[in-house]
Amino acid sequence: MATVIGAATVAIWVYLLFFRGGFWRLPYRSVPVASGVPDRSVVAVIPARDEAAAIGRSVASLLAQDYRGGLHIVVVDDQSSDGTAEIARAAATAAEASDQLTVCSGKPVPSGCTGKLWAVRQGVELARSLQPDYLLLTDADIVHAPGNMRELVSRCETEGYDLVSLMVRLNCRSLWEKLLIPAFVFFFFKLYPPRWVADPIRRTSAAAGGCMLIRAASLERVGGIDSISHEIIDDCALARRVKSVGKVWLGPSAHTRSIREYRSWRAVWDMIVRSAFAQLGYSAAMLVLTVLMLALTYLAPPLLLLSPEPVAMLCGAAAWLGMSIAFLPTLRAYDAPRPLALLLPLIALFYVAATIASAVLFWRGRGGYWKGRFQAVAPDRRVGNASRALVFSSLPGLTRGSVNCRVEPGNDEFRNGNP
Repeated sequence: MATVIGAATVAIWVYLLFFRGGFWRLPYRSVPVASGVPDRSVVAVIPARDEAAAIGRSVASLLAQDYRGGLHIVVVDDQSSDGTAEIARAAATAAEASDQLTVCSGKPVPSGCTGKLWAVRQGVELARSLQPDYLLLTDADIVHAPGNMRELVSRCETEGYDLVSLMVRLNCRSLWEKLLIPAFVFFFFKLYPPRWVADPIRRTSAAAGGCMLIRAASLERVGGIDSISHEIIDDCALARRVKSVGKVWLGPSAHTRSIREYRSWRAVWDMIVRSAFAQLGYSAAMLVLTVLMLALTYLAPPLLLLSPEPVAMLCGAAAWLGMSIAFLPTLRAYDAPRPLALLLPLIALFYVAATIASAVLFWRGRGGYWKGRFQAVAPDRRVGNASRALVFSSLPGLTRGSVNCRVEPGNDEFRNGNP
């Protein structure tokens, strides 16, 4: 029996290393900007709820972009209580660019709807009056590299993408961040190999909600934000809809980064628990299958070293070596200690436990907790190819945001220098 399990683990890692789009060999480098790319207007939409610690730096980084096209910023203050809106305005004033910022006071969240996507919808409605060529959907904790906008627009214009998205560099300084954050990125790209996302023939589609540039016309073509209002993982849902009519690109960033800190294991735990069970379509069967497959993929290899069967021990060692090799490039990109590669089985166990906890909280009616709101509600549709990919690819809970509502047009409030 141990030999059979060992053979299965080796087969899984052979597949992951050689037949899953080379997800683990990610190029962390800037995009060359092609000459002659036309200037395009962009409106950045930032939903913000109690983001006083980050919003100033995020707005300032956008105002400092080395970009010749028109750039306007819309901050949707989602009923913050910490002065988020005032800090955003102060950042624009300090940059002498108040005319490039509009702050919108978000309306109360409709019943059955989560806050983030409702705020994004209001921001997009406001941006529509400016008639931009592109919309940048970004988070309030993202500090954009000076050339980020230029590179994103250049990729869209020269390669014909309708949506380009960056997995921004996550904060990785504390002990717990170095232990858990690189694995988060590793699992995300294992679930959504960038090469497969960019391949128009493959159905794999994904985006990272922290930084998404989308053509305004493409968003309208797929029905706008309302078209994903019933979805749980909104960034990947948007990518899926866009890829059905166009081209999508996803990749890592070396310089555009998140400044949100995860100072303890609990902070990372809460991030996973928020949406992990939603990734499985709230399916108990998928939860059991995923846990079993992850145990076979990550936990079985070190345990097989305790087997009395030599072949099983050899298989366990080979699989453990394979996963360690695959994990090294991500550790290197995040300046994390290389020996952590050997701890990937234990790190995976942490993610498995968080996934189970996500299901338990959902069943108790407390799923998707984030910033004072319980966001997880049962979706109208069960997860499709994402669930199937989970079996051989990754852990759930790797994307942000969840929503299950249908909204109607309303009047947005314009403030602070709307042109």
